[in-house]
Amino acid sequence: MSRPSLLRSMLSFSGGTFVSRILGLVREQAIAYAFGANAATDAFWVAFRIPNFLRRLFAEGSFSVAFVPVLTEVKETRSHAELKELVARTAGTLGGVLLLVTALGMLGADWIAGGFAPGSIEQPEKFALTTNLLRVMFPFLLFVSLTALAGGVLNSFHRFMLPALTPVVMNLCMIAGALWAAPHFDVPIMALGWSILVAGVLQLLLQLPALRGIGLLALPRWGWRHTGVRRILKLMVPTLFGSSVAQVNLLLDTVIASLLITGSQTWLAQTDRLLEFPLGIFGVALGTVILPSLSRHHVTTDHAGFARALDWGLRTALLIALPAMLALVLLAKPIIATLLQHGRFTAHDVDMAALSLSALAFGLPAFALVKVVAPAFYARQDTKTPVRAGIVAMVANMGLNVLFVGALLALWARPDDLAGGWFAALSKVPGLHMGLALASALASYLNLAQLWLALRRDGVYASQPGWGRHLVRLITACAAMVAVLAFGLWHWSAWGEWSVMTRVTRLAMLIGAGGATFLAVLFGAGFRLRELRGV
Repeated sequence: MSRPSLLRSMLSFSGGTFVSRILGLVREQAIAYAFGANAATDAFWVAFRIPNFLRRLFAEGSFSVAFVPVLTEVKETRSHAELKELVARTAGTLGGVLLLVTALGMLGADWIAGGFAPGSIEQPEKFALTTNLLRVMFPFLLFVSLTALAGGVLNSFHRFMLPALTPVVMNLCMIAGALWAAPHFDVPIMALGWSILVAGVLQLLLQLPALRGIGLLALPRWGWRHTGVRRILKLMVPTLFGSSVAQVNLLLDTVIASLLITGSQTWLAQTDRLLEFPLGIFGVALGTVILPSLSRHHVTTDHAGFARALDWGLRTALLIALPAMLALVLLAKPIIATLLQHGRFTAHDVDMAALSLSALAFGLPAFALVKVVAPAFYARQDTKTPVRAGIVAMVANMGLNVLFVGALLALWARPDDLAGGWFAALSKVPGLHMGLALASALASYLNLAQLWLALRRDGVYASQPGWGRHLVRLITACAAMVAVLAFGLWHWSAWGEWSVMTRVTRLAMLIGAGGATFLAVLFGAGFRLRELRGV
């Protein structure tokens, strides 16, 4: 059976993800409109971040990078019956473990909430709300992780569209929770918690017919001693940390943000969601489609094919991430003002969210490139190198958090803010959350640098011809785009004072002009899409 090119596979995945991310923006608008940025939204984002972190750890992180290479090897070298047995045993084992984790999470919700949001302990109502939301949302972890298992199976058969579209369900449920269900709850924000749980169940159900269509829908069975499951576990345990360093950093940011001014958790959450738009469409798509390809080349000992696939991923990631980073840094305030400044989300909230978006967007190229480079290790079942890199990056991130937050506090604090001491001033000075975003961005570059050096050391990657020409075209096109955007921002500066339609129109014009300039210069310099066809 012929396989689609990497470009075609990425576009297939990205197409589904694009729909999901558009609805994700609508979801953020609905939440901002209905709730604004306050203690209740801070409680929700803290509570959601904990099971969501575990979701990315089990579903999109260590489990996926361990499961896909083993699944691909069995698919390529053994019978369909053995493949079905592996899927059933893996589903049963993963489900059993996560059922226990979910039960412990619900029982210990107050302890977990206190550990990750110590700043809310002295605010009894906010702490109780965080705990209640966490208990409601924790079972989401079980359902969404099994959904990720099903998505990994479908991706290995080059069926990328359905897994990419699945998050649409959660976005629709959260939009309904914010705009329709919230007024019917005594505590309106609880509607969002229940909508996430419902979404988890529906997402899993959506995958099952597709699994049946490829003959791999089977009753989950416990398989702790199954050879394939044990290999997955052996690969997975070391990567539980390393593959999700960005999420570990995000949780550590949550701890510090709980000590900052009210609204900081929400501003950071909105920033993270907006950054996920380009990162989810292209960065995650690249990592998703390249891992099965790299695994196949490794299994068949096709070293040249492995290097070509990796080179394709690096060029494509840089081509997309660099202009996206520059555009987000420049357009942070116009984007947030246009998308979120409605209802209870104020102009002050726009200014605060724009600070963290511009800082975090600086790390977008590193976030995207790590999605490409890390699979080069996982495909070869090397889990130790990403773990070591992740540990170094996390330690650096924590040090940078303290450095940047402290520096901003020293710069922005007024004498009155310091009356109760420097520590007390953390909860009085707005904008300190920007330091957390900037620290995460810089730590991501450190993580990337370590992985890149290890890749070169191992000799598994040889750059393909044409990199110099590719970089010159890219830098020239980016420079032209920045010039156009800078001129537009100089001409249009009062974004918070305009009507919604004026903001939408002018932002669309800016993005359109910047994007058109980038593409015109890029193609004018000789770039052609066939260069990114892939293998």
